[in-house]
Amino acid sequence: MADSFYSFKSADKLTFTDNGMFQAVLHEPGVCAELVERLLGVRVKKVEYPELEKTIAPYYISKGVRLDVYLKDEDKVIDVEMQSQPQEALGKRARYYQSMVDCDSLMKGDDYTKLKESYILFICKQDPFKDANEHKFGLSRYTFRNVCDENKGVKLDDKTLKIFYNATAYEKERDEKVRAFLKFVCTNDPGEDEYSNNLFATVEKLKVNEKFLLEYAAMNIREMDLVRESKKEQAVEDAVMLIKKYNATPETAASDTGAPLDKVLEALKEPTPAN
Repeated sequence: MADSFYSFKSADKLTFTDNGMFQAVLHEPGVCAELVERLLGVRVKKVEYPELEKTIAPYYISKGVRLDVYLKDEDKVIDVEMQSQPQEALGKRARYYQSMVDCDSLMKGDDYTKLKESYILFICKQDPFKDANEHKFGLSRYTFRNVCDENKGVKLDDKTLKIFYNATAYEKERDEKVRAFLKFVCTNDPGEDEYSNNLFATVEKLKVNEKFLLEYAAMNIREMDLVRESKKEQAVEDAVMLIKKYNATPETAASDTGAPLDKVLEALKEPTPAN
């Protein structure tokens, strides 16, 4: 997943949780199915890696966020995300991913009544939730369902589930297999867990796999291009603000912000949205 910042990491230093490596390891259906079954407690009969509908993909990519591992089963769709760095508004991020998965399904021709069960799974290397005083809650997992405030027995039954795992609290996890996996995510030590050792071994093989190395290099180029484009768009917005708020000339504003002058002039011609 592309974040608001980007730092390049050499392939020989990659771990399972790193961007690019995580997606590559889980692109093996058996490995992916076992992870889902271990962390979600649901059986996966068939693993598919669908491509986003073309009408959605351009907008999706332009937002700077993309699904890490998006898979389908016969009766469910699952998005698996690895969060190596803390993220702001993680709940809204999960909401956005949920909407993209549903829209993708509907644009392929499904009626909303036929939407499959949907799971959004976040694996976080840090505790993703804090209280108003910035104190971490310290749970090993956080599970969210839509229920009625007035009567908890009334469920919305929208067939969606969002689960966030906190790897730093692996010692608190009761499920032995989940605990072993979270410890591997937190420490990069697979211990004696067979599945975690399989993941670790796959990572080591991919580090010297020519196909993966080429794909990883290409991914980094794409990510850097996205970051540059995002910075350019922000610079244009800043330049327009200087012009409108402080009466700066387009030339001065473009120079001060590093924005391309032609893009600044183009933005000035766009009509201001009505309130």
